[in-house]
Amino acid sequence: MIILHHLDNSRSQRVLWLLEELGLPYEVRLYKRDPQTMMAPPELRRVHPLGKSPVISDGDVTVAESGAIVEYLLDAYGDGRLRPPAGSAERRRFTYWLHFAEGSAMPPLLMKLIFDQVRKAKVPFFIKPVVKGIADKVTSAYIAPNLEAQLAFMEGELAGRPWFAGSEFTAADVQMSFALEAAAARGGLDSRYPRLTDWLARIHARPAYHRALEKGGPYSIVG
Repeated sequence: MIILHHLDNSRSQRVLWLLEELGLPYEVRLYKRDPQTMMAPPELRRVHPLGKSPVISDGDVTVAESGAIVEYLLDAYGDGRLRPPAGSAERRRFTYWLHFAEGSAMPPLLMKLIFDQVRKAKVPFFIKPVVKGIADKVTSAYIAPNLEAQLAFMEGELAGRPWFAGSEFTAADVQMSFALEAAAARGGLDSRYPRLTDWLARIHARPAYHRALEKGGPYSIVG
């Protein structure tokens, strides 16, 4: 039996969604974030030394990292589903987006989250303008241009195909979901990105996505 160690409001929601898309039997073990720090509880370290989610257990196999989990599930249980044939152009795009989601898309989004928190941090009043000025400078000089360039790139990639790998929905779309939900939650998706907005609407309409929400509980982007 596959066990998903599921942290609320986290990347593990997309693993839960993938399990539903594949129709696999599994068990959810839910962990709650610390309400003050928003960090995962120490109990997760009993599953994996880094104490982060997502993590799955499958018998004596433990797999961490979203992309590794996606590949493990498809290799072990996919039976050719949700992944284009090896050697095809669609498979190359699939692999690219599977890794793009965390390798390129998430770092500037995470930095935006951090510097948004820096702006709101409680600091002595006489240094607050300095702290805010640094956060604004980093955001305007680095974070915002990178986010806009990436979103424009993704928008353009969907001009010739409905899904990231090609004409069919794949696990690459599952993997990309967290980054684009994070971008939408932080005000990054606007009228300049109609294809990305439509893509989000289509994944949110999928029955397996709704079943995953029912199994995992309330879901909102944290980090």
